[in-house]
Amino acid sequence: MTTEPNHERVLIVDFGSQVTQLIARRLRESGVYCEIHPYDKVEGMLDDFAPKAVILSGGPASVHEAESPSAPQRVFELGVPVLGICYGEMTMAAQLGGAVEGGHEREFGRAEIRIARESPLLEGLGDLGDNETVWMSHGDKITAIPEGFEVVATSEGSPFAVIADEGRRFYGIQFHPEVAHTPRGALMLRNFTHKIAGCRGDWTMASFRQEMVQRIRDQVGSEKVICGLSGGVDSSVAAVLIHEAIGDQLTCVFVDTGLLRMNEAEQVVTMFRDHYNIPLVHVDASEDFLGALAGVTDPETKRKTIGKLFIDVFDRESHKIEGATFLAQGTLYPDVIESVSAKGGPSQVIKSHHNVGGLPDYMKLKLVEPLRELFKDEVRALGVELGLPPAFVGRHPFPGPGLAIRIPGDITPEKVATLQKADAIYLDEIRKAGLYDAIWQAFAVLLPVQSVGVMGDARTYENVCALRAVTSTDGMTADFFEFPWEVLGRAATRIINEVKGINRVVYDVTSKPPGTIEWE
Repeated sequence: MTTEPNHERVLIVDFGSQVTQLIARRLRESGVYCEIHPYDKVEGMLDDFAPKAVILSGGPASVHEAESPSAPQRVFELGVPVLGICYGEMTMAAQLGGAVEGGHEREFGRAEIRIARESPLLEGLGDLGDNETVWMSHGDKITAIPEGFEVVATSEGSPFAVIADEGRRFYGIQFHPEVAHTPRGALMLRNFTHKIAGCRGDWTMASFRQEMVQRIRDQVGSEKVICGLSGGVDSSVAAVLIHEAIGDQLTCVFVDTGLLRMNEAEQVVTMFRDHYNIPLVHVDASEDFLGALAGVTDPETKRKTIGKLFIDVFDRESHKIEGATFLAQGTLYPDVIESVSAKGGPSQVIKSHHNVGGLPDYMKLKLVEPLRELFKDEVRALGVELGLPPAFVGRHPFPGPGLAIRIPGDITPEKVATLQKADAIYLDEIRKAGLYDAIWQAFAVLLPVQSVGVMGDARTYENVCALRAVTSTDGMTADFFEFPWEVLGRAATRIINEVKGINRVVYDVTSKPPGTIEWE
């Protein structure tokens, strides 16, 4: 998946931390291109990747235990700066001659480090003796640092909270600078990439657009491409980018799964056919999808069923488009990382993604995935760069499986119609209150729970609707949105009054972690 080598690149070695992606996000925000690769896959790609610097991520393992993961020794022989974060610091210390032991007490949560020595890593923070707030999450403890290293900062629980070998440009930090709970962690990472590694910060969406247009032309040549258009931001940006590259060699196939938001199918067809003049095939496959999902209740089975049928529909449509040899998808970088299996890398699989993992052997189409290197906010920036309307680009994320994963339990056409109405009312009230852009994602969920109610003089026994809204910067972590009560009240009243089959509305106040943003 590696991008062209005309950009300076930082390699992030993944030891399985659930926040490794946040390291990449912070680097990308500062204009530095980076990629995440599992520790056991790094050795074979170092020469081709030619990193300007290396970052060793955190992870759940213990360095002092047998068969614990470690960085390839070559990482320390490349002559480039290396930064170890949490577990990354532990394994670096152990591999270079220091000592690590299991801690008797775990240090977790907010902590204060005290700056003990000047270092370019902490430039722009406090003076000697000053404290800096950070976020700790570790159980092991470094008891001796390797030769050549010096202590840069300490904390009450970590005498080696920051260590540095300035000569070799090796740095270790016991806390997590990538998370928002370390207020000035982004500055520390920028110091590492820009001041220590000398990165220029030349990663922009304007340059990506120019380079990707050429890469699409090189990959496709004179052949034809089918783009799987869902109507969401990702597939729409991919379609406009590919159309810019190859024009009418692209045909968009919009599969109406019957699981979209209210009136979404009509809006997609109007925008792409009329506004962008992109060749578009509209396939109403709602009966196929709802039929295949009948009686299916397991979330993973839902995703896999939808993914397989989606591919089947494309296989069928591809035979109708003469000369089509490529299938374009709006796959994003977090989709790729989250779908890595336990065998393929250390990060735990959270959920499968229906548009990741390649195509079945029987399908003749090859993949074009121009957004595969991008995070969600980068896709939005690219959309603006391509001239898409900001209001469209700013739409909340919508899952590929659609409303199927917002209806826990079995799915019926009646439930889908009920949820579409409730969701439309909820989003309408959010927009009326001027809160839409302050929220990362908002949606309604139709629960497989019924409750007693009273409407007029009659007793009701109907469904419960849950409302969800979160704030986030990248979707990797999220907090529930604190609505003014009157906004939630208006939405709940309208849903109960206007949507037949719902008599109770609740609000989800779960953050991520421990929950996920979607319910399934």
